[in-house]
This record gives sequence, C-alpha cells and structure tokens, in this order.
Amino acid sequence: MDSAHPIEYQVRLDYCHHQLLLLIQPMSTFAAYRIHQDEYQHRAGLEELTLEELSPGDVVVRVEWSTVNFKDALAATGRSKILRKSPLVGGVDAAGRVESSADPRLSVGTPVVVTGSGLGEVRDGGFASYLRVPADSVVALPANLSTRDAMIAGTAGFTAALALERMEHNGQTPALGPILISGASGGVGSFAVALCAQRGYEVSALSLKPFSIDYLRDLGASKVILREGLEMGRRALETARFGGAIDTLGGDYLGWMIRSVHANGNVAAIGMATSTELNTSVMPFILRGVNLLGINSVDVPRAVREHIWQRLADSMTRAQLDSICAGEIGLADLPEFCTEMLAGHVMGRALVRVS
Repeated sequence: MDSAHPIEYQVRLDYCHHQLLLLIQPMSTFAAYRIHQDEYQHRAGLEELTLEELSPGDVVVRVEWSTVNFKDALAATGRSKILRKSPLVGGVDAAGRVESSADPRLSVGTPVVVTGSGLGEVRDGGFASYLRVPADSVVALPANLSTRDAMIAGTAGFTAALALERMEHNGQTPALGPILISGASGGVGSFAVALCAQRGYEVSALSLKPFSIDYLRDLGASKVILREGLEMGRRALETARFGGAIDTLGGDYLGWMIRSVHANGNVAAIGMATSTELNTSVMPFILRGVNLLGINSVDVPRAVREHIWQRLADSMTRAQLDSICAGEIGLADLPEFCTEMLAGHVMGRALVRVS
C-alpha cells in the first residue's frame, strides 16, 4: 500500500471493486428465504440464488433490512395462499442501497425502500441479500429516515399512514370524536395508534392481547378495549361512540365499527385477520353518512409513496420507533418467528437482518 496516497488508493480500490462486482455478480450466490407452492405442497427455507434467478427489474438493491408482516407469516408457513407465482423469495418489504440502476433518478448507493408492488406475491421479495425490481417501485428514503427505521415501519407503517391520509382527505378531524383502532398491538395497529395520537386524535385501541395495555398506552392510546367481554350488538345502528375507525381484523369487528361511528365519520378497512366476510346494512351509510374506505397499500403510485414516506419520517419519533420494534431476527429464524406471530404472541414489528 502506498501510504502517501491513501485517499487516491481507496478511490481506485472502490472503482475496481465496483467493476469486479458487476462482472462476477451473475455467478455469485447469496442467501434467500424461498417459498415453494407446487405439486409437492408447501415448503420454504434458505437457498442459495444468483442475481439472474430473481424477478426482472431495472434496479438492483442490496438489501440491508426486511421485516415480517402478517402476510409474510401466512406465506412462509403455508397457512394461506399468498403466492400467486411459485417459487418466490418471501418478504413484502425491503430497505437497502441501490447496487445498480438503469434509472437516472436512482443513483448507486442511494438508500431506498421498497414495499408492496407485488413483492412476495408475484415478484421475489426482501428476504434475500439482493432485490431486483422496476424503478417505479423504489422510493429514495427521506434524509431523516434510515434503512433500519424504514423497516420498523415497512408496509405496516406505510399502510397506517396511508389510511389516515385517506381519512383526513375525506374530512376526518379530531373534533369528530375518538378514533377506534382494531388489532392495535399488531404492526399496522401500532403505527395507527402512534400516528393518530401524534395528530391530536383521542385513540381507543382494541386489542386481543391483555398484555398489550401498557404498550398501547405508551404509544398514545387514551383507552384500551379488550376483546374479552366486548359486546358488539346486532342492531343495524349501534350507539355512536367513535368519530372514525381503522380496522385490521375484518369480519364482525368491521361490521360493528361501521355501526358505531358518528355521522360523517370514516372507517378505513385495512386487514382481514379474523375474517374476509362483512355483514352489514345500508343504514350507517344512509342515515349517518358513514364512509367505508378500502386501503390498498400494494398498488400505490410512486408520487403518493414518496409523500407517505415523508409523512412517516416527519411524524414518528425515535421513542415511538423503538417502542414498536420488537427486536431483530435473521433469515434462519423466520420459520419459528412466523409461527409465533400467527399464534398471536408478537407485538409491534420485528426486523430481519439481511446484510
């Protein structure tokens, strides 16, 4: 080493390394958590893949972090048919740095986040060292949000922020009354509680987990409602108790929320953890003007994605992110963790260390 020119040597070394990486990358292998659903039924586990085996795209991201969503747990365990193509690398979220790009908006080294966009469903996802995706799926991170922080949020935080954005665009304000959030101790619910509280809403958090009370209060919930002993009723209109609602459970819970919201309130339907069915009547919509908003976080235009990620970066405090983070796991820990998540033993968000 020429110690008289350390900076010049380092620049040359990086340049040579970058060129070498481009040459060997198609032949190099890396770890990926891959899911198969075929004539041999469901199976999933760590495999060695090459870049050329991944779904096509004009941007390659070196993944640093991913996270585990409810949908990921269903796909990884085979509990639900999430994959519409097989085999696929799991993981609907990824954050890292651009490794190569054919899009001038995304230069090499840019910290980025990718959520939704078919990852883990029709495209290889974030449970691998590399991700190859179309440029319009990739969002450059705001300067005040790290790749790790982006994955504490991930699809869950993005979806919660998108739901609140839609509700407020449709006239939701704190003056309409408390916001009810179901499945509040889960990923989407946790971010919904924190974001609504930060915006000045009184938050009523509905949880299926008695041990989540202190956690939810720390995030900003004014009241915690537990499923045990909850009487939802069967009338076409229940007593109006809430100004609006964000629902992650579906089924009877969603029906009850719609019947229990004040006039002109909004109900954002995000999930279906308990059921895909909805039994209701037109009464809440006609007599109270309740608005039911379907929230789809998968197919979102890039400009909206950029806005929502900036909103998350500006809204979430360090303390809130740390509270929601349930810890870190590796790719090899995914089978056990996904089983625990589906059993209802997890609160908040778990990070997956990829690189």
